[in-house]
Amino acid sequence: MKKLKPLYIIGAGGFGRETSWLVERINRKCEEWDFKGFLDENESLHGEHLGEYTILGGFEYLEKLQADVWAVMAVGSASAREKGIARLETFDHIHFATLIDPGAELSDSVSLGEGTILCAGTIATVNVKTGKHNIINLNCTLGHDAVLEDYVTLYPGVSVSGAVKIGRVSEIGTGAQIIQGIHIGSGTLVGAGAVVIRHMEDDVTAVGNPAHVIKRHVIQNQFGGY
Repeated sequence: MKKLKPLYIIGAGGFGRETSWLVERINRKCEEWDFKGFLDENESLHGEHLGEYTILGGFEYLEKLQADVWAVMAVGSASAREKGIARLETFDHIHFATLIDPGAELSDSVSLGEGTILCAGTIATVNVKTGKHNIINLNCTLGHDAVLEDYVTLYPGVSVSGAVKIGRVSEIGTGAQIIQGIHIGSGTLVGAGAVVIRHMEDDVTAVGNPAHVIKRHVIQNQFGGY
């Protein structure tokens, strides 16, 4: 009998619950994960139930375990994921799961970094490469030679054309479209429904059709409190 890997989902919000459904879908196709429950830093949630699963505690719960375990961070905020993973990756017994929904379509030349969550309905064509701990939500498309660096979030229905590069800790809003060859800088937020037709620099917010910058971000210590 195949030994299942113990898995914890960090983040007990809506996307965390969607991720638990993704795990169930994976296991229905081929049993791989022994899903233990949710973790969340909001102490008021500890002990509550989300369906048949329990919110077991916060990061300390995972850190105190001694056996090898797997975790995935189901938090849409790219910067929050970066801070949380920076804390957890110092522990040798914590490994990071890469979750691919059975309803996603990927070519054999796609490369996904550890800790990435790739949701149902997404299509990634040829020579697509993602970094670590990315979230690629429902019904996204990734064209040829697209590159997503670490801690990128694509919200549902994002269209990434060929040869696009998206810098680390960036978020692309629901239904946004990025035309071929565009470079989006690190720490940049693209609003829902935006159409990106020109390069975007680091640490800005852009909205509209065509997308234009409406805000420049104040850079803070990336390893601050979670």
